[in-house]
Formats: sequence, C-alpha cells, structure tokens
Amino acid sequence: MKRLIIYCTISIFIALIWVSSCTHPSKIITTPSNNGYPESIASILVSKCTYSGCHNQASYQNAGLLLLDSWAHLFQGGISGAVVVAYNTTYSPLLAYCNPDSTSLIYVKDAGHFGSHPAPTTAEYNTLYNWIAKGAPDNSGNIPFAANAATRQKMYITVSGCNLVAVVDGQSKLVMRYIPVGTYPGNNSMHDIVVSSDGNYGYIAFYLGQLLQKFDTRTDTIVGYTDLSGTVPGGQGQWGILQLSPSDTAIMVSGYQSAGSLVTINTSTMKINNKMTIDPNNNGSSGLIYPHGIANNATFDTFFVTLQYGNVVDKISFTGGFSPKYLSINNNAPVAASTASTPDPHQIQMTPDNSRYFVSCQNSNEVRVMDAHADTLIKAIPVGPFPQEMAIYPSKNYLFVACLLDSVNRTLPPSYGNIGTVFVIDYNTYQVVATLKGDFNTPHDVAVDSIDGLIYIVSENNYTGGIPAHHVTACGGNAGWYTVYNLNTLQPADNIRYELAKFPYAISNRF
Repeated sequence: MKRLIIYCTISIFIALIWVSSCTHPSKIITTPSNNGYPESIASILVSKCTYSGCHNQASYQNAGLLLLDSWAHLFQGGISGAVVVAYNTTYSPLLAYCNPDSTSLIYVKDAGHFGSHPAPTTAEYNTLYNWIAKGAPDNSGNIPFAANAATRQKMYITVSGCNLVAVVDGQSKLVMRYIPVGTYPGNNSMHDIVVSSDGNYGYIAFYLGQLLQKFDTRTDTIVGYTDLSGTVPGGQGQWGILQLSPSDTAIMVSGYQSAGSLVTINTSTMKINNKMTIDPNNNGSSGLIYPHGIANNATFDTFFVTLQYGNVVDKISFTGGFSPKYLSINNNAPVAASTASTPDPHQIQMTPDNSRYFVSCQNSNEVRVMDAHADTLIKAIPVGPFPQEMAIYPSKNYLFVACLLDSVNRTLPPSYGNIGTVFVIDYNTYQVVATLKGDFNTPHDVAVDSIDGLIYIVSENNYTGGIPAHHVTACGGNAGWYTVYNLNTLQPADNIRYELAKFPYAISNRF
C-alpha cells in the first residue's frame, strides 16, 4: 500500500512491448484452406507480412512467434501475447508496426522491419485501423472470442496506469478485450477486482475514487456503481480489497485510511447496507486503522481484517450488534502501528472450510497461520521478501503467495531485469512445495484458473523503473505483464510474456 500511494503520484504511462525474435517451441499449426481474413485485410497482412523470413509458417518462430497467414493464426498471438485486441485500436500492437507515420506515438521505430518489402501505406494502415475498431471480424463476420459469452472462462486484470481492465481468454491465454473503467471524474488507480461465483458480474474498487463499479462478464461492459463519497471525509476512501459473500448477494470493501472504513453493498441494488458498514462519517472508524485485507466466515457476518501496520487482525462481528476484537498474529500485545519488529499484515486468505486463515506479512517476510475459531497463532511460515496477494487451489491444497521483492530466492540478481517469486505452500502441512522463479518483475497478484489448470502471475514491472519498453503507445512508459504456469507441474505453461499496459495490479478469475 505504501508503494501504491507513491505510484499514484507519478505520471501515468502505458506501453506494449514487442520482442522481435526468439526461439520457442512450435505452435500447433495447420495450413488453412482459406486464410479467413476479409479480402481487404488479406491483401495487406498476407501479401506484405508472410514472405520468407517473416510471419509465414517457415519463419514465424524467429519472427516473434507470430504467424499471420490466417485470421485464426493471428489470434494465437506472438511472443508478447495478443497483437490485435478487438475494438481497441490503441492497444493493438499490430497497428504500431504497420503505422507509416513515424511521428505517431503508436509507432515502432524499426526501419528494417519490412526489409526490402514495401511497408503498408497510409491507406492500408487506415484499413487495418478501421477493421480493428469494428472488432477485427473474419470474412464471415465472426468477432474473435465472441462465442460462448455466458460460459467462456476469463481472467480479469486491472491495468491501473490507464484505467483499463484487461479481459483474458482462458483457452488462448490472450487479452481478448479491454474494458474502460473509472470514467467518473477523479475515479482512478484501481486497487482490487473480483468476479462473482456464478461468473456473471465483476466489481472494481478504486484507490483514488468515489465509486465502486460493477460490470457484466457476458458483455464486458459497466452496468452499475455505488457512490461511496458520503462514507468518508473528502469523498475518497482509498478503497482497497473487495470481498464477496458466498451467495454473491453482498460485497464488502475496505477503505484504507487512518480512520478506515468497511462498507457493505447489496450487489443487486448496489445500495449501501448501513447495518454492516463502519465508516468515519456515519458509524465511526471503531479502531480500523489502515484496514486492507478481508476474510469472512461461512455466514458472512464475522470478518477478519488486516490492519496493515502493526501485528493486528481486527475480528469484527455484526451478530447481535457491532463487536470488534483486536487479534495479535505474533503473540505480542496488539499494536496497530509499524515498528522494525512488527509483521505488518497485508492480505488474508481463508481456507475452504473456514477453519484457518493465512496472513501475508510484508515486514517480517512470513505467512502466518491463524485458527479462525480459537483466534490463536498456529504457525509462521518464512517466505520471500514483501509477500503480497495470495490464491488457493483446493484440489492440491496449494496456497500461492506473490513475493514482490524477492531476490534472495532467485538465481540471478535483480540487475538482470527479474525480481520476485511465488511461493507454493501446502496449506494443510504448512510445507513449502515449490518456489516459482520465472519471468517476473515485482509480481503483485496471482489467480488460479482451475478449469484450464493454470496459475496466472501478474507483474507490475516497477522495480527500479521496470524493464524498458520496446515502443511507446498512447501513454508511454513500461509495460507490465502476466505469466502463466501449469497447476499440475508448477512449470511455465509456455515461454510467453503476455504484455499489458502500465501497472497491472490485481487479477480475478471467472468460474
């Protein structure tokens, strides 16, 4: 949270990186009987991009792993992930490579990219631009990733630098859409995102903002909001973590301030439930000092809230009237202020049976295990430096912990560009099963896609300014990314750095 306050004062930038060549395992490639493009698009991409040494079947492995001989292959992406995002001309990297205007921000300064072959003309660029703006349909009018909207597995990633939510298709692992969010004046810097258990709706909290937004996952559009400005002085509550009830009928959000807030909202009406809300303006802060993570019991009437500075989880019950209780997570006297020796609890993760919860401690570099019924400490598990968000995979009893600044457990020092690990813990035995040391740069959040057997790891790319971008897009700066691991092998699912815009932060899975 300290970092987020700093980042929000920095100029907001964005970038998408294109790595031009690398050796990787082959894709599953079949020769298309029809390239699938509309005729006007085929005359540009097939004729100007699929010659020898470039994006044809003989050469694509050394051309960014991008094959452009058909519409279907285009939407398998390249070494940097998606190259065309339907309806989005700003964040479709293909346009940066086909733009003849060297003065444009959306331009790759790579004079040799087309070699001796003619680059697209301004008219051809405009044709590509308009095609993508209309959804990049194939020659039969089919929009990529539009089928099976009610059941498609997706991952949702907040791209806080430009107020976007990246929608990732579970099967291809590519960004399939971007949702513009935070359109209310002053509503920006997304903190958390969560999708309902039925997969129909998602919710977004803004660290700098007055609204909590609701979106429909079948259409990927904003469909509602709650105005939170009346709950805190000045209107902006520094809204943090979201916690949905087991039935999806209510959602709680924490407000990160010295006199903090917990606001509960009816997800159907998007109205505040004052009986389960604690806020400085109406009901008093009641000892909520910089609250962050939230976990709940099975009946959604008792909550465990991390107070980020000190050694405290605040246990709050709304049964029979409001009843708070400070719990120490290190057996010392409860204190809600940071010192050199306090663990400083960040996030909290409940076990599936609601018997225990895990707390990531960003100052002591531990995950602490607490008994949710006896309110006692069970164990402290050492992990890498600055542990942040966590995710559960019940099928293997895995707890994934993103350690943002871990260079201790890496082979190469951070000067080589990568920093951070993900610890995998058996949440029943409390043993570390594995430490993932992949292509990360400040990995902040993780999410499990149990349908496709994958774990997604989101890198902010903010350590010492981040790894530089290859080209500049509408907002400039360095791109963040996500990497994907196999849940069964705990090995990379591929060798792709799926690039996003500036400062990806939180992730949630659909289904």
